[in-house]
Amino acid sequence: MTGEVRPRERNIRASIQRIGGNLAGMVMPNIGAFIAWGLITALFEPDGWLPNARIAEIVEPMINVLLPVLIGYTGGRLVHGPRGAVVGAVATMGIVVGAGIPMFLGAMIVGPAAAFLVKLFDNSVGDRVPPGFKMLVDNFSAGIIGGAAAVSGMLAIGPAVEAATITLGDGVRALLATNLLPLVSLLIEPAKILFLNNAINHGVLAPLGVTDAAENGKAIHFLLETNPGPGLGILVACLVFGRQAMRATAPAAIVIHFFGGIHEIYFPYVLAAPRLVIAAIAGGATGVLVFSLTDAGLTATPSPGSIIALLAVTPKGGYVGVVGGVVAAACVSFLFAALLLKFGRGNDSAIEQGGAVHRAASHRAR
Repeated sequence: MTGEVRPRERNIRASIQRIGGNLAGMVMPNIGAFIAWGLITALFEPDGWLPNARIAEIVEPMINVLLPVLIGYTGGRLVHGPRGAVVGAVATMGIVVGAGIPMFLGAMIVGPAAAFLVKLFDNSVGDRVPPGFKMLVDNFSAGIIGGAAAVSGMLAIGPAVEAATITLGDGVRALLATNLLPLVSLLIEPAKILFLNNAINHGVLAPLGVTDAAENGKAIHFLLETNPGPGLGILVACLVFGRQAMRATAPAAIVIHFFGGIHEIYFPYVLAAPRLVIAAIAGGATGVLVFSLTDAGLTATPSPGSIIALLAVTPKGGYVGVVGGVVAAACVSFLFAALLLKFGRGNDSAIEQGGAVHRAASHRAR
């Protein structure tokens, strides 16, 4: 029996590592674009350091269109080189248009899937095309497959993600109704990593918080998703114990996340090493527990979710609980993330495999 279990465990672990490697290969090459978006958001949004309505117009197209398309393009390139990249980008535009939220998860699915269809076509039909018709067939096959994938993504994946968001919201409401507050992190933190943070916060938590704040002068609901502590702990752990790709960009991400309030900046780090979601959940639950024990709450939703915005809407006398929850969440998430990253001594298989896939794809493209 033992001999049967161990190979199965190894296969499961290898599958998880391959998934993590593929996510890393799609996300990490685009970290610079995430940082650019985060800087523009933190600086020029109405609540930013240098508010500028004209420049802030860039923010929404970048998060809704540019970043998902980059991920879809990169995922397609990893599967089938330049042709896969183009088709992956085209397919991603379908889900971008078909959903009202940033479709990073959809891009990670549709981009590689569309590229894989092109790869199947090339392997079965493309190699048999006479040289004189090669360019014509290649262009039309890419256009037809990419267009079909875009339409399919628009009609299927967008609604599916919307339905998942509604389900998550219902789960959060149920936990809040039963006063099992720390357990909401089991839903909120994974949802955040999939870029559903705004849907959870503004669609579920904010309306509940407004009602509670009207009665009690403050509401803990405003702290459940906006707490910057879990993300801060993960980013610091990546800076100290992460692989080179993480360490190189973590300092800027820390500033943008903690002081700029742009939580999306740390999501790619978790997507690149999916086990770090455990650190996010542990940190989030710890923060919620401290908030509950100290009767902490805010008077309104902090926007963006920076430490400065949190303190600005903290009622008089409530700073100890709010700061305590943020610090506790950061410490716990840092410890869990450091452990999951093996304190820098182990091999981050997901990151290394993602880098290997990316290098192999680049080599094939050349």
